[in-house]
Amino acid sequence: MAEAKQERRTDYGPPHYEQFLPPIIKANYGKWKYHEIIKPGVMVHVGESGDKLYTIRASSGRLISVNKIRLYCDLADKYCDGYLRFTSRHNVEFLTDKSENIDPLIKELQDMGHPVGGIGNAISSMVHTQGWIHCHSAATDASGIVKSVMDELIEYFEDTKLPGKLRIALACCLNMCGAVHCSDIAILGIHRRPPKVDHSKLKKMCEIPNVTASCPTAAIRPAEVDGNPSVEVIEELCMFCANCYTVCPSMPLNDPLNDGVSIWVGGKVSNARSEPMFSKLAIPYLPNTPPRWPETVEAVRNLVELWAANAKKYERMGEWIERIGWPKFFDMAGIEFQKEHIDDFKHAGLTYKRSTHLSF
Repeated sequence: MAEAKQERRTDYGPPHYEQFLPPIIKANYGKWKYHEIIKPGVMVHVGESGDKLYTIRASSGRLISVNKIRLYCDLADKYCDGYLRFTSRHNVEFLTDKSENIDPLIKELQDMGHPVGGIGNAISSMVHTQGWIHCHSAATDASGIVKSVMDELIEYFEDTKLPGKLRIALACCLNMCGAVHCSDIAILGIHRRPPKVDHSKLKKMCEIPNVTASCPTAAIRPAEVDGNPSVEVIEELCMFCANCYTVCPSMPLNDPLNDGVSIWVGGKVSNARSEPMFSKLAIPYLPNTPPRWPETVEAVRNLVELWAANAKKYERMGEWIERIGWPKFFDMAGIEFQKEHIDDFKHAGLTYKRSTHLSF
């Protein structure tokens, strides 16, 4: 008898997610009957078979140590047969089919300093970028602002008293590795001055064709300075994106005096009730004031409470603003309309189809 052919591995990508699913999810895959929120931070999924899967969501930092991950794993081993997951907004979720484990798990999480909540009509943990801790083009911090904002708004994470979901995001520059384009409230780090060119080092560190090609608005052009090849920056064309600094370290963009944050509102991914929406500028500039960023924290809290006091049930931030109109929103929020609010970007995707709901 011929030997059975040995199966050859041809795909060296990540392992298939299915092998990591809890047995109860595998058994009920595609056969869930309904789900409901039992209490803040706790959800149950009920299958057609009658099986119940409980999800306990707790806040977590985006940057965590190996020791913290081991603590999570110890809790998962103790209460959830070893099963947990992380959401796209940096929450940690513990999955169990034993209802008696819910309250003991919540108590241990709270004793560790991790509040439970963020499901349903609540603020979820903030998705954010690297900030000053790592990113070379950051105009502001990430973890520091997120910690400060969530400390102020933690009551809206631990309870479900908001009209609907509220998603907050932070990106430390307009390259926005965070979800600031599609979040209800977004904090976006901004540079306000063009890069400073170190002509003495540029010719040694950078390839001029790559530098000019890196600029999306053609603001960088080859130039000769003191008889040496270099580049010049056309300030009125610069949008302060730091692409040039990415390929050329002799063009730093960071400026402690002029860098800061802006606040955007009205974005969402959900298709419920209305199509997905892009966020729009609300507050053009707030200063960097570490370690607690009081101006930014106050601005975000005011927007949250303004929406909470005036929105209808389940109405997202952008849906509420569209209903009352942007002029009335600016008036109610006490935001002065400035030149930065005028959207004159010639390639703005105002006509792009943003929904998966297609019609013919």
